[in-house]
Amino acid sequence: MHCEHCQQHEATIHLTQMIDGQSRELHLCEDCAEASGLNVQGVMSIPEILFGMGTPGEAGSDEGKSSGKSCPQCHMRGCDFKKTGRLGCPSCYETFSAELGPLLAAMHKGGRHTGKVPESRCQGLEKEARLAQFQKQLQEAIRTEHYEEAARLRDQIREAGHDPQ
Repeated sequence: MHCEHCQQHEATIHLTQMIDGQSRELHLCEDCAEASGLNVQGVMSIPEILFGMGTPGEAGSDEGKSSGKSCPQCHMRGCDFKKTGRLGCPSCYETFSAELGPLLAAMHKGGRHTGKVPESRCQGLEKEARLAQFQKQLQEAIRTEHYEEAARLRDQIREAGHDPQ
């Protein structure tokens, strides 16, 4: 495939850009890519590509923001994380929380880990928790001799126990 810009050299740089849900591919040779401002010689890690952190040491990158900060436990620096995409220890999460928050929010549905429990199992867990709560309230109502409340709770337990969802 030839370079889309010069039509002379072999295209070795292949970029895909998404704009308003439309995919646009660009195929360039190294010379045209460099002429357009792409740094084809620098090594970029996956986190740099995914999160737009820029190449290490690149002018205008945000490396200076966290490079002075290091983890008190493992001594990892922010620029080390940007190069490897991995944190050194659990303490790094607290140390770099300001930098990690936006990254995690961009990667996941939110900033809190919820695990990988199937939705059907989540509904089952909620149902079990609801039944356990009703059982506890029922025992308390019987203990305090609130029999009308106990009968109401008994009925709720029966409904929840036979609930097909």
